[in-house]
Amino acid sequence: MERGRIGNIASTVDTAWLYWEKPHVILSKSSLAALVENRHATPHDLLGMHLVDGDVMVRALLPEARAVVAVPLDDAGPAIALRRLGETDVFEGQSSGADGLCPYELDIQWSDGKQWRTRDPYSFAPTISEGDLYPFGQGDERRIYDKLGAHPQKIDGVHGIGFAVWAPNARRVSVKGDFNHWRGDAHPMRCLGDSGVWELFIPNIGEGVHYKFDLLTAGGEVREKTDPVGFFFETAPNNAAIARDPRRFDWHDHDWMAARANAAPLRGPMSIYELHLGSWRRKSGAGSLFSYRELAGPLVDYVRQMGFTHVEFLPVAEHPYYPSWGYQVTGFFAPTSRYGMPDDFQFLINALHEAEIGVIIDWVPAHFPRDEWALARFDGTPLYEHSDSQRADHPEWGTLMFDYGKREVRNFLVGNALYWCDIFHVDGLRVDAVASMLYLDYARKEGEWAPNERGDNRNLEAVEFFKHANHVVHTEYPSVMTIAEESTDWAGVTRPATIDGLGFSFKWDLGWMNDTLDYFQQKEGQRPLLQNELTFAMLYRNNENYLRPLSHDEVVHEKRSLLGRMPGNDCQRFSNLRALFGYQWCLPGKQLLFMGGEIGQPSEWDENSEISWELLDNGVKHVGVQRWVEDLNRLYREEPALWEADFDAHGFFWVDCQDREASVISFVRQSADCSRQVLVVLNLAAMSHPNYRIGLPREGWWREALNSDAKIYGGGNCGNGGGRHAEDIPWHNQPFSCEFLLPPLACLMFQRE
Repeated sequence: MERGRIGNIASTVDTAWLYWEKPHVILSKSSLAALVENRHATPHDLLGMHLVDGDVMVRALLPEARAVVAVPLDDAGPAIALRRLGETDVFEGQSSGADGLCPYELDIQWSDGKQWRTRDPYSFAPTISEGDLYPFGQGDERRIYDKLGAHPQKIDGVHGIGFAVWAPNARRVSVKGDFNHWRGDAHPMRCLGDSGVWELFIPNIGEGVHYKFDLLTAGGEVREKTDPVGFFFETAPNNAAIARDPRRFDWHDHDWMAARANAAPLRGPMSIYELHLGSWRRKSGAGSLFSYRELAGPLVDYVRQMGFTHVEFLPVAEHPYYPSWGYQVTGFFAPTSRYGMPDDFQFLINALHEAEIGVIIDWVPAHFPRDEWALARFDGTPLYEHSDSQRADHPEWGTLMFDYGKREVRNFLVGNALYWCDIFHVDGLRVDAVASMLYLDYARKEGEWAPNERGDNRNLEAVEFFKHANHVVHTEYPSVMTIAEESTDWAGVTRPATIDGLGFSFKWDLGWMNDTLDYFQQKEGQRPLLQNELTFAMLYRNNENYLRPLSHDEVVHEKRSLLGRMPGNDCQRFSNLRALFGYQWCLPGKQLLFMGGEIGQPSEWDENSEISWELLDNGVKHVGVQRWVEDLNRLYREEPALWEADFDAHGFFWVDCQDREASVISFVRQSADCSRQVLVVLNLAAMSHPNYRIGLPREGWWREALNSDAKIYGGGNCGNGGGRHAEDIPWHNQPFSCEFLLPPLACLMFQRE
């Protein structure tokens, strides 16, 4: 609103009554003042076309208009000239010759001389019904993204966009954008009952318009906010939402989706390649980012060549701060515009699915940044965050935590999880920072948190949120996986909610990761002392459905790269790395590897540059590591013994894990029906062990399927001549055995034929 017009409200209201020979109940002095001051919560009650004592009256709020005429459509009545009320931006006029309420257009002459003709936004019924709002208020609106946000649609034959936003404590909400010169007083929205949802249909605008919401708080503060349910955003540092229909993409992954519907993730192979879209590959020269579409071809080719079953993207939801890697989300319903539009991301997923590669995305319901234009104190109150600052503040990252007990927030988050499954066909959600949500005292000192009503440190609201979210996702999309990054020993993370679990499909085994890396980075003399650490994870393997990660978190912040952690000379470091990957691939549970690890990148990950692909040009050992991972994936996918009984007690058993002096461990993996068996042997000493006897569960020929010391992997090429025959000599509590040659720092796998 122009500052000069606010001071004339009183005189304007007094003279406004002179335009009428009789009083009109729908416009009072206070109502006009609320319109002029842009603080009216139900502008449709005053604006638009109304019947008043049998006459038709039209009222419009049009900043910067010079003259306005309401033109009924289909000759439903005479045109109605609207007159300005004093010095305000409110125009009104009446006609006694019309046949009642009818569709009409506003013919507007603007102060700059331009002329528009458009349907009146305040002549349309709400785009959201009471039936839509009831489940929202109950916390069970699963498709909130079909209600809130900006939706291109057609009403009464008129194309436009329906805007809706939840801001229950605001006194007034308007939508502004490039279609109304970013004026917060041009398009006030109506509040729909007690729902706290504000709504407005604006005709004759379409996809591509930029917009924000302009809110007046209860304290009188005007706040400019971007759309919490926006589907597309400007590229940072700009933050306006951009209207976009996320359902426009033409999918061609029907075969994948049909096969997925019958899949059983716990019983199938899963080898995940984790990557960050902005630093997997970069364009030469300036090093600028590839788009989603540009990445599709090379990424599909590479992942298919390497044999991974899935890719996992670090968070793709919109985030203004690039070095956050996507973990500080401001646009939960929008793939980041850094790499293109929503349909470009759908193109990438579609291409992966057509190549029979699954897609997992990182999902971040734990927290959100404090940016003033985003979710923080959205309507002037702690709306999405908890009202208790001890519960709202995330001490580890300086962000804000969601209020998981609030029904509408639960709607927002659960609806967001479903949105990625529905609109983007993702096959899994890896849930970040679960522990920070489950514990009230997470990263907090004494005095910085208060116990729950039961007197302990559990966040009971977050617990119920996880149970509900996992139930809804697995009900709506039974074959979609939910994966918890949970760093403690919380019981029942992957147990069904019906028996007091959280209901996740898998849990990252961060204990295994820490113990294993701690062991492998030890020099040879220290390893015998830590062999129990290496094998400890198998003592609790039946507690959860574990996924064993070597993720991005392990190769940043001066932790060194995986290769950089390995001890010894150059050859030994590469040998250790290959043995580490062999151990990871062969243990029960699924596995994940972050990009760059598969080529033995010596430097830490840097989000501002791509993987050191040049190492493959002349680095024989780097090519060897890559080939080793490729062959690990090939054998893994072909051999059911390595994945079919991951979570069955008989799917794994130790042959021997006690030979600390030699630093040798051996175990067997077997299929669900025990018909197929693989013997895995690791020699983690820097010396070879010739004639090393190992127990075998069955007679026959045990073929050497993989040997990390083979020449093609950069090793010393010591092996077992293709395999060994079992001898009728009991050993290691097994009925058979034979002697093997164990190369130094090597992983060997033998298939029984």
